[in-house]
Amino acid sequence: MLRLSKKADYALIALKHMALRSDGASSSARELAGLYDIPIELLAKVLQRLVRKGLLASQQGTRGGYHLARTPRQISVADVIQAIDGPVTVTACSTDEGACEQYAKCNVRDPLWRVRERILAALGECTIAE
Repeated sequence: MLRLSKKADYALIALKHMALRSDGASSSARELAGLYDIPIELLAKVLQRLVRKGLLASQQGTRGGYHLARTPRQISVADVIQAIDGPVTVTACSTDEGACEQYAKCNVRDPLWRVRERILAALGECTIAE
């Protein structure tokens, strides 16, 4: 079954919150954790990773926090998932890392690759602006 990791889920929640802010103000990890009942330590790590991947920007200080580094329409669900969890995969062999004993004789690799591509395309069309 395909499903988002908790970290990716938290990342999407935080980014959507920031996308909905009409005042454009920064949001702190503590604020977001309190609003959405997310463990602060985990959320802080997720937000820092989003900064490293260029989806968020951070500002230090008493009025600091996090804000979107791009417009909400420029941040796809695929961008977020890949920033947090790495490549979207359906099977182990759908990445370079996947070593499979059946690789040479596999009759489902190509169809599953097409499934992966369709999933990735759908996630790429969905943005946090929606």
